[in-house]
Amino acid sequence: MTKPVYLLFFLSLLLPVFCTAELRGTGDLGLVIERETGSALVINTTDHSVLNRIEGLGDVSHASVVFSRDQRYAFVFGRDGGLSKIDLLLGKIEKRIIQAGNSIGGAISQNGKLIAVSNYTPGGVKIFSSETLEPLSEIPAIDKNNQRSKVIGLVDAPGQLFICSLFEAGEIWNIDAKNPKQPKIKKFTGIGKQPYDALLTPNGRYYLAGLFGEPGLALLDLWNIKAGIKRILGDYGKHEAKLPVYKMPHLEGWAIAGNLMFIPAVGQHEVLVVDTDGWQLLKRIPVAGQPVFVMARPDGRQIWVNFALPDNHLLQVIDVKDMALKKTLSPGKAVLHMEFTPRGENVWVSVRDENKVLIYNTENFTVEKTLNAKKPSGIFFTARANQLGL
Repeated sequence: MTKPVYLLFFLSLLLPVFCTAELRGTGDLGLVIERETGSALVINTTDHSVLNRIEGLGDVSHASVVFSRDQRYAFVFGRDGGLSKIDLLLGKIEKRIIQAGNSIGGAISQNGKLIAVSNYTPGGVKIFSSETLEPLSEIPAIDKNNQRSKVIGLVDAPGQLFICSLFEAGEIWNIDAKNPKQPKIKKFTGIGKQPYDALLTPNGRYYLAGLFGEPGLALLDLWNIKAGIKRILGDYGKHEAKLPVYKMPHLEGWAIAGNLMFIPAVGQHEVLVVDTDGWQLLKRIPVAGQPVFVMARPDGRQIWVNFALPDNHLLQVIDVKDMALKKTLSPGKAVLHMEFTPRGENVWVSVRDENKVLIYNTENFTVEKTLNAKKPSGIFFTARANQLGL
């Protein structure tokens, strides 16, 4: 046997040792966070199956996830300040760092090369290389009084931007990361008291921050940024007694259907319907409790709502055409999160206190499959890699 032939033969024997990933695409993969065990399940949305369990992710009690452009890698932001890069094909952690004391989420840049993390402790934003997790820059969230603020509502936006809100300072920051080692920051002050979460509309035009300390939302039009912040829905609930808020609502679910936005009311058992053409309140839809996530099916026909205690065993479905409740479901104790498959035929629902994930058919509301999971919370599919603001 000649040397080249012998070498090829030898390499063919070693190939299975080094290439252990099963041949598969990444477009139907995702993660289910197991919040109390510092682990996550790699799942297949087409087969309704669990492929791997990945451990060693630290405190994921409030974890969020973004994905690389090729959908192979997941970046997990942990509450302990951990940033973990997961290889979904190999089912393992590629790299993990502790970048802060308390982190609440993050975003991946428009070109996929940067990861930005929003931190509670110390308050600020850090930017990393998505390839190596090498730190590139740090932006302390310091207000005019030299006080640190918690950073929330961090999203990516067109133009290689990151946008975030400062909770204590009541500000929105526009971070231009074209030069990630020297990002440029434009600050919008006086937006309102205690922004608690934010979203970017699917077309990348509007950034909206919900306010906890006063009625209304703060809106930034990225197509007309010189106009500054516009306040909308400022009169909603002003003269009504607020009900107890046991868990803050989340806005990053993209509850937008056509020109309608569906928003969880703060301190009221309602979902608000807003016309995004004029940003006027169209309707208040009574629901079973304090809404947490209000999420639109990909085709915009349905809105699914889950709730804080004591109603967190319920899910309700709103029909967008009629702007009315269509269905009430009882999946089990502590429904924490929902995620639609890319074309909306299924929604995956985490039921923390019953250690299960339910896969619902969104047309007939039947459960197609139940998967076992350890205290599941957030569910994230790789289809998010192709969406702005998620």
